[in-house]
Amino acid sequence: MYKRLLPIVLSLLLLTACASQTNKNSASPPEGEQQPTDVAAVNGGASASAPEGTAAGTEDQKIVRPETAPPEPEPEPDPRQEAVGSALSSMSLEEKVGQMFFVRCPDVGAAEDVSAYHLGGYILFGRDFKDASDNWLTKDQFIANVAAYQAEAKIPLLIGVDEEGGTVARASRDPNLFAAKFQSPQDVFASGGLEAVRTDAADKSTGLLELGINVNLAPVADVSVDPADFIYDRSFGQDAGATADFVETVVSAANQVQLEQEDGSWRFIGSVLKHFPGYGNNVDTHTGVAIDERPYETFQSQDFLPFQAGIEAGAGGVLVNHNVVTCMDPDLPASLSPEVHRVLREELGFEGVIMTDDLDMDAVKAYAEDGSVAVLAALAGNDLIVTTDYQEQIPLVIDAVRTGLLSEDLIDQAVTRVLGWKYDLGLLTFS
Repeated sequence: MYKRLLPIVLSLLLLTACASQTNKNSASPPEGEQQPTDVAAVNGGASASAPEGTAAGTEDQKIVRPETAPPEPEPEPDPRQEAVGSALSSMSLEEKVGQMFFVRCPDVGAAEDVSAYHLGGYILFGRDFKDASDNWLTKDQFIANVAAYQAEAKIPLLIGVDEEGGTVARASRDPNLFAAKFQSPQDVFASGGLEAVRTDAADKSTGLLELGINVNLAPVADVSVDPADFIYDRSFGQDAGATADFVETVVSAANQVQLEQEDGSWRFIGSVLKHFPGYGNNVDTHTGVAIDERPYETFQSQDFLPFQAGIEAGAGGVLVNHNVVTCMDPDLPASLSPEVHRVLREELGFEGVIMTDDLDMDAVKAYAEDGSVAVLAALAGNDLIVTTDYQEQIPLVIDAVRTGLLSEDLIDQAVTRVLGWKYDLGLLTFS
């Protein structure tokens, strides 16, 4: 019996030993061999053999792949930048320098000089509203004169006037153009407060724009409370805070005026704040040098306030006076001082057009030994040069660029601001 069971027992023992060795080999691969990667574990449980796009196991176990972000949309072109850039790139040096000159309209050859000197604009005075016989021009006559100047311009002209009201009024002295001369800021305010100032500024701007005048060299932003001051009659006649309110009111009212042209385009009128950095109680610089020895803190707390208000209201231009302001520059008139222009740009944040007061004044003539006062004005940072003797000054500026005294880069920066202002006034378009 035992003999017959023995072969069976031996067979069972042999089979058990083989099965144990097989399990041992499966659980522990030989040393040096890498365990196969569990793809399902790496992919959050998806089977390595599962077809692409399907999940093995539960439905929310999916292979995650990074997606490509959509391309950024192209920025919309800036029409102002395109118009200015297109105009600037097509201009010669002579044309660019000419654009920097905002000059007194000559009594002879005005239309011809526009194209001959590539002028940026004309400023009109009392004689420009009269004919050769000293009679006031009719509205049609005046508009025809302005149209003749514009017809000669490759780039439309700035046509400016000092229409402050009161002692300084040009266009409104002509009874054919306005029913009455505009009143001084002080008189307007006395008649009805800031609301009267707002109405006066709107009426003035509308009337000028209808005549083809697109720049009013106003308002006067100087602070003066002393009737003995040279500038008092032209000023608002009140403290810095009240003067700031006046300036803001005038600029805001002017900026709301627009005039549609026959071709469907629109024209606007620019305001010019004057006389930066503030005239104070200084003497008349038309006849000599004025030295302003007030501390810088006075300018910060008083004189700058109306200019800041006008800048924030959107004034396109600031005119710089000829006073020597010792706390900023003891050596040069403000109009020729790089430091004064730095203050206006950096301290007050003005990005518009800076222009000189008339360089034909005695206060600045002595500072240019060779007569090239316009070169000094450009070096200081002026974008527009206001002068009478442009026939002499323009060639001197061109020569200064060619000899390296003035960089063409500096000229380009100035002209870019001038063209930008012309665009804002509806004078420059891009096609």
